[in-house]
Amino acid sequence: MVCDRPRRSILCVPAGDDHKLRKALHAGADEVVVDLEDAVALGDKDRAREQLTAFDWPDHGPAVAIRVNAARTPWCHRDLEMAVSLGQVSSIVLPKVESGTDVGFAERLLDGLESAAGRPAPLAIEALVETPSGVLCLSDVVARNKRLRGVIIGYADLAASLGRNQTTDPAAWRGVQDTVLLHTAAAGIAAVDGPYLGVADDRAFRTAVDTAAAAGFQAKWVIHPRQVAHVTEAFTPSATDVDHARRVLTALEEAAGSGQGAAVVDGALVDEAMAVAARRVLGRISE
Repeated sequence: MVCDRPRRSILCVPAGDDHKLRKALHAGADEVVVDLEDAVALGDKDRAREQLTAFDWPDHGPAVAIRVNAARTPWCHRDLEMAVSLGQVSSIVLPKVESGTDVGFAERLLDGLESAAGRPAPLAIEALVETPSGVLCLSDVVARNKRLRGVIIGYADLAASLGRNQTTDPAAWRGVQDTVLLHTAAAGIAAVDGPYLGVADDRAFRTAVDTAAAAGFQAKWVIHPRQVAHVTEAFTPSATDVDHARRVLTALEEAAGSGQGAAVVDGALVDEAMAVAARRVLGRISE
């Protein structure tokens, strides 16, 4: 499994528009996803791919992922080949994932492409789950974790598949969210909440973001730069939480040195379960 720095805010931008891409790379997001799939018309795939290859990528900036076309399309192979050739790209987003076979296909293709290109750092895979079959087959999807580092919920396509209105009420998606959270936690990979289907930084958007952070997601996609700041804030542990996590781990380490399995921090008994939570908090900050 491929690991990297913590991600909180993930900004999506269409391929083929250099102006929007430059703006996205300076929007303050932890990762930028460049979309070659839904954001690019069928007849424009080759041009968008060529434009990304010729783009003047900055030396420093956020992590970059390429959302390639789905595994069963005629464009996926060329999308992956281009992603391998770009040193700035650290992962690919694989859409319409419905089984471990889809992830395995991308893994095997990347193995060969990277070997041929002499790429030193392997690309990670992020699985975009956006159909009922994909949700129901998550146990099979997350089992393919050689490169898989996260699962993202694709709300728009999933809503269309279910015949559901693209409601702004976060409670409407709690069942799907919990399914993703359980499977990713069991596999030790990230759960990423999909985008709120609106471009405003308003109360409804912030409610959806805060609900996802409280539920246990590690990051969230956004579709407009104005939404980045609140997502970053919501998914960043507070100074109080970080301080408490460090004191929990210190207290338990000292207790273990005395042959004890628990300790008291701020008047409360803490044990290994609290240590797991503390390590999770510390894993979400950049030192």
